[in-house]
Amino acid sequence: MDSKVNTDVVVVGGGPVGLALATELALAGVEVVVLERLAERSGQSKALNLQPRTAEVFDLRELFDSAQSRSMSTVGDGHFSGIPLSYDGWQTRHPYQVGIPQAQTEQVLEERLAELGTKVRRGHELVSFESTEDTVVAKVRDDGGEYEIEAGYLVGCDGGRSRVRKLLGVAFPGTDPTRYAIVADVLLGKIPATMTTTWRSVRDIFGEEDFGRQAVTGTIPLGEPGLFRVLVRLADEERLDRDTQVPDELVIGFLKKAHGDEIEVVEVRSASQFSDTSRQVERYRVGRVLLAGDAAHIHFPAGGQGLNLGVQDAVNLGWKLAADLKGWAPDGLLDTYHAERHPVGERVIENTRAQMTLTGDEPASRAMRKLFREIAEMPEVNRKLAGMISGLDIRYPFDGPSHPLLGARIPDVELRVDGETRWASSLFHSGHGVLLSGDPALLDLALPWRGRVDAVEATGLPEVAAMLVRPDGYVCWVGTGGETGLDAALRTWFGEPEN
Repeated sequence: MDSKVNTDVVVVGGGPVGLALATELALAGVEVVVLERLAERSGQSKALNLQPRTAEVFDLRELFDSAQSRSMSTVGDGHFSGIPLSYDGWQTRHPYQVGIPQAQTEQVLEERLAELGTKVRRGHELVSFESTEDTVVAKVRDDGGEYEIEAGYLVGCDGGRSRVRKLLGVAFPGTDPTRYAIVADVLLGKIPATMTTTWRSVRDIFGEEDFGRQAVTGTIPLGEPGLFRVLVRLADEERLDRDTQVPDELVIGFLKKAHGDEIEVVEVRSASQFSDTSRQVERYRVGRVLLAGDAAHIHFPAGGQGLNLGVQDAVNLGWKLAADLKGWAPDGLLDTYHAERHPVGERVIENTRAQMTLTGDEPASRAMRKLFREIAEMPEVNRKLAGMISGLDIRYPFDGPSHPLLGARIPDVELRVDGETRWASSLFHSGHGVLLSGDPALLDLALPWRGRVDAVEATGLPEVAAMLVRPDGYVCWVGTGGETGLDAALRTWFGEPEN
């Protein structure tokens, strides 16, 4: 290994967020080095799902089919504190969660990254870094010693205990833990009749009766015969010290208490304790160092939002960072990463805290849960909650005439392009912005931005005559006739035109 390496971006962390960001950067032609301190994947999977919006994002980059082929189930609903949510009314091709272990999601992303010419440096640990106005120099340790990497930017995607965040010294305010739980993967030799072996709905995994009084609050089949993910609530007196290994006997005891002789535990493959600690950094960017995923925000894993929130951080950031490095980013573009994603992370923290209030054994919590369940059955309330948990309702505050699509994700509708029917998502595989219109003269206005924006003659657009869409799939300009403002939108999001 050379004592000094030069690159465009250092991504610290080879989990789903770091891999997603590196893939976005490599797709844009940016040189990236991914550092992962573990010598090999652990094989464990904290997350087990892709939410509908993340499935759409994978479609934008031609990754969905690979992910679906590795999935263990399709889950037709979401949940808010175990209360089922329908995705009806959200105009998505993926009105479901994809049940896929995090390790498989990482494999999908790492394979694509390799196709783009980049490999993860496993067993390479960030020691420290120094940042100036123009560059970042990272000191890295591997089994051969220490070396340095000089880069334009460094991004911490290294999880809730992020070394990048700690070295950066940014505030990480939030709330300390009040409740604790265990997540364990167990292999069963004898499966109780009440335990489902399929996962098609949240109703299959969450019991509703006396929800707040149950210790074992959920069991999820993991695709392998007899293998289940078990969720166990801990009483205050049962919690363990933060770094204490969860004893197998503790997990087995909870399962025996819940199921008696109907259950036989062959093996506890993994078990860890987690809590409802919630924190978020005050700034996602400090000069040439940025944070994404759990390095920027941590929360109780209610609703299955964590991996999805982090991957969408990465897709929001990737094209903006590439634009800056390629020299065409308009002023302030990179700062929109914090401006757009910090409120999204804050809202996830708020909704997970709200979900926690519905899971307690106290009379007030049980009463609130009963009332909330009735309210959630109202179609508009159910739709609101489903959009929030899934990420389908994210809408960024873009400047321009008021329109329901402005700032929202592009619906993945069928369009007529070059005489063929194509899904809208198929037009974003290159990672460029896209201008869609049936008017060739309007499309000609985007030609000076070729290489950044693909001008596509298309018909069948929903509700509008034309739209400009960012690489991450969010509509940043709409045309409804008598078009104005397109040139300004192109300059705002894609910089000055080429001469």
